[in-house]
Amino acid sequence: MNYTNPIIPGFHPDPSICRVGEDYYIVTSSFEFFPGVPIYHSRDLVNWRQIGHCLTRESQLSLHGQHASAGIYAPTIRHHNGRFYMTTTNTGLGKHLIVWADDPAGEWSEPVWIDKHGYMDPSLLFDADGRVYFTSFGNFGQSLIQTEIDIKTGARLSATRELWPGTGGASAEGPHLYKINGFYYLLLGEGGTEYGHMVTLARSKTPWGPWEECPHNPILTNRSRPGGIQCIGHGDLVEDHRGNWWMVCLGVRLNVGYPFFHTLGRETFLAPVRWENGWPLVGDLDAGRHGRILPEMAGDRLPPQPWPALPVRDDFTAPQLGLAWNFLRTPRTEDWSLVARTGWLRLNGSPVTLDAEDSPAFVGRRQEHFKCVVRTRLEFKPQHENEEAGLVAYMSPQHHYEIAVKGSRVIVRRRVGSLVVEVANVPVPAGPVALSIVAEPHRYQFLLGEQCLAEGETKFLSTEVAGGFTGVYFAMYATGNGQCSAAPADFDWFDYEVVG
Repeated sequence: MNYTNPIIPGFHPDPSICRVGEDYYIVTSSFEFFPGVPIYHSRDLVNWRQIGHCLTRESQLSLHGQHASAGIYAPTIRHHNGRFYMTTTNTGLGKHLIVWADDPAGEWSEPVWIDKHGYMDPSLLFDADGRVYFTSFGNFGQSLIQTEIDIKTGARLSATRELWPGTGGASAEGPHLYKINGFYYLLLGEGGTEYGHMVTLARSKTPWGPWEECPHNPILTNRSRPGGIQCIGHGDLVEDHRGNWWMVCLGVRLNVGYPFFHTLGRETFLAPVRWENGWPLVGDLDAGRHGRILPEMAGDRLPPQPWPALPVRDDFTAPQLGLAWNFLRTPRTEDWSLVARTGWLRLNGSPVTLDAEDSPAFVGRRQEHFKCVVRTRLEFKPQHENEEAGLVAYMSPQHHYEIAVKGSRVIVRRRVGSLVVEVANVPVPAGPVALSIVAEPHRYQFLLGEQCLAEGETKFLSTEVAGGFTGVYFAMYATGNGQCSAAPADFDWFDYEVVG
């Protein structure tokens, strides 16, 4: 039965997966966005719904002042003796952490901090003899490293050793160690997380090596191949409850043809796996063509169990923000409220702007589709010309486009690196205003009511231009542009509608 990739669209990189009975869970990287490490649940490996975040409190996740694309890197999720464990790296703090939960949709524990051990991409293996192995990316130019730890305290129980360095590709990272049929398998991402990305594998009779390289490495890559899916890598293996094997991995979908660029970020893809002679064949399993990801793939998939479709509109009547919403870095509690005005999201503009590597008054969600429309109804009565609130298509502090009420005008502003320009400037109409962003693969349009005020090319918000490891967010924001705003910005509702 065929299925369509990606299985989790939009900025959801570095997926890690585990199974508990007939239920499946994925976590992905979240970088500078708060809460951290979104967690998804599925019963068929194809249809996923978000059930929470692993890091929801400042005591678990401090992102103050962290650079764009810093923060939380490459989580791993595992289940052992009735408990879920998630390990990741807060790169701004230079520390690995482990949290646990008995219910993955509930509150996760306070962090157990690991002694400095490598740079990023930590992983866990709970071995049958009770040992717990902690594996990570050592550092740029250094191979993968591993130690045995106490899962309760994070203390090291063995010396740190270097492991297999990979096949020679750049940045051998994203390691996962498994014990399958008597062998220890070490799965890596190599080639960097761009167009040379690939998944490679080695095995050993011990968790420390010596390592035998898979004879058909790389086992999965789309490098140097035509098509709209590129940058495939950073995989994790899972066996389903019928005995079939699968791999989740990251990849990107290109907005248009040549020259290549993508704006949605690195997404989560799924590939079938078949074992032959003790080695996995991954991806398109037709004879002679394994090792790649396609938009539509065949596999012995589980019976479909889709979730109800999410509503287009969030009317902000719930007591908490929905799981799709994020803040930029650790939010300030005084910058936002769902109770100051019932049924509205209120943002109080702080001095912080979208250009700062700081925490502006910003509530956003991932762009997950090339063709979509976001809309909001804003009630905002600025007391000074510096006060501003509206909608933004945000990639980084140096790359964003916004439509906003600023003082007595509605503006559309584009920032591309050091170039900043207002491309539209009209009087504010009376009463609340309706603001929209229409997304297409090659452009964004910015509307006041039904009137298109301006456009902006998507490519200038792409990773290839802006850099970094994230994807575009659509967000409501407010700022006093260097001062606190006297007037609150009230958002009545927010629509995210897929088009086509």
